[in-house]
Amino acid sequence: MFYALATRKIRSRLVQFRHVLEDIESLNRKAMEGVYDLTAISYHAYPYVADKYMLLASGSSIGDGYGPLLVSSVPMTVEELKGKRIAVPGKMTTAYLALKIMEPDFEAVVIPFDQVLEALKERIVDVALVIHEAQLTFAKGGFHQITDLGRWFKSAYDLPLPLGANALLRKLPEDVRAECCRLMKESITYALDNHEEALNYAMQFARDMEPALAEKFVGMYVNHYTVDAGEVIPKAAQKLLDLGFEAGLIPRRVEVEFVR
Repeated sequence: MFYALATRKIRSRLVQFRHVLEDIESLNRKAMEGVYDLTAISYHAYPYVADKYMLLASGSSIGDGYGPLLVSSVPMTVEELKGKRIAVPGKMTTAYLALKIMEPDFEAVVIPFDQVLEALKERIVDVALVIHEAQLTFAKGGFHQITDLGRWFKSAYDLPLPLGANALLRKLPEDVRAECCRLMKESITYALDNHEEALNYAMQFARDMEPALAEKFVGMYVNHYTVDAGEVIPKAAQKLLDLGFEAGLIPRRVEVEFVR
């Protein structure tokens, strides 16, 4: 998504970007403090930062009938999740929120996203909540899929599962906000139009992932919803956050607000 901006394939007279790489849970926490002007966040984090940030219509990561996975060392059913110790990649992640909505009764063990399978292997936990590319590679470790949270959300509510978004500080001048919206959309469009070039850039952050799997993963989460959220994603995000509020997982109800 950020390739064209990070490598200055597209430029602006009004704004300049400094590319900062951090895991999503760290970015969620920093968004609460308003650290970055433009930042990736989890949709789950939005109610906690809505006073500071608006969501960009471009840049969402959406699972349309697929998403974060629950996996175990031995075959297990969804009904058997009750009371289990589950490795989660952060309590501000959307994956955690979706899991709590689906099954509230479990013990969460917060572990960095790239270490949840190792924790499962070492029997520190009973189940791992898997995000990022391990969704495509977990079976190599002999693990078993219990359920797909994106598939569950689609089945239950007939909506895609909004996972991550880009957020922009509200206090920025209107012309800067508009320019950031334009540049973000152009950056994503550039990557889709120059797929191989952008993928080669992204591979340096792929944690030893094979190119074919990386391409599949990118194809799952950089799509037409990423270019523009349209009407479906605001509706899906509102539904997800309303469910979280109704379940007592989110302290206040917020209206999802996008800037274009």
